Amino acid sequence: MPAIIDPDAQIVIVDVKTVAAGYRVSALIGSDVINDRKESVGTVDDLIMSGTDDRIQFAVLQIGGFLGLGGLLVAVEFGALRLDTSDGKLKFVLPGATKDELKKLPPFEYRD
Repeated sequence: MPAIIDPDAQIVIVDVKTVAAGYRVSALIGSDVINDRKESVGTVDDLIMSGTDDRIQFAVLQIGGFLGLGGLLVAVEFGALRLDTSDGKLKFVLPGATKDELKKLPPFEYRD
């Protein structure tokens, strides 16, 4: 059976060099999250897209735990995070955050 192509779909040619300079979401998952004092506050557990504008709106952070187990999950606005590769390692900075303050956020639970 032949593939059906949506006649209203618009394919845009992208600059592959620009795309290659970006970061894969799979590489961001598990990244360390530090505050502006370079203190570890957690790791990125997941990134959540909005259902309305198809942009990453939230980051789910794991606070505490060990090797992905036993930590508290919280959601923060993705725009509050800054990507930092200044030391050659991929990480996010969440200015002003502390583990204690993040633990006060409502716990995040994934919907099935």
